[in-house]
Amino acid sequence: MTSISLSPGDGGAAGSLLVLGGARSGKSRLAENTITALPGPWIYLATGRAYDDEMHDRIARHKHARDKAGWRTVEEPLNVADVLHQNASTPVLLDCLTLWLTNLLLDGQDVDGPTQALLASLGARTAPTVLVGNEVGLGIVPQSPLGRRFRDEAGLLHQRLAACVGKVVFVAAGLPLVLKNENAPR
Repeated sequence: MTSISLSPGDGGAAGSLLVLGGARSGKSRLAENTITALPGPWIYLATGRAYDDEMHDRIARHKHARDKAGWRTVEEPLNVADVLHQNASTPVLLDCLTLWLTNLLLDGQDVDGPTQALLASLGARTAPTVLVGNEVGLGIVPQSPLGRRFRDEAGLLHQRLAACVGKVVFVAAGLPLVLKNENAPR
């Protein structure tokens, strides 16, 4: 899989990349390749929580693989804006926005406040940021009110981020489709 070109000095929201796709689409691999094409060190901002044994094992495997590859993993399920702000000069991969949103909703937290904080922290960064999210609006309408709220909030979050970042890519079957590239020649 290829990577998307980001420059080491691409900071702020305009220097950010939003990578969207379905489960097992190749979006995280593309995001990792994009960040590791930049000079290190790199931070992997992981938002997943282990609610069961399978997820605990999955998180441990991913963390072990990243540690061997030279990543510094920061596990933060809620306060992603703080991590981005505190590491403004280091390339960061935030994986995953939809797990972060899940954490906010399951904790009964407001979504708008943390989203505003995320957007503000992106604008203040001096290093590239790659954000990964699951596109969940292409399937069936969820049966439960919480499922429908999650789907709606994820779509709105992705729209807000897509409006402010410089690049947006949709990944399907390991193939990236560039949806937005503010640096592309016209």
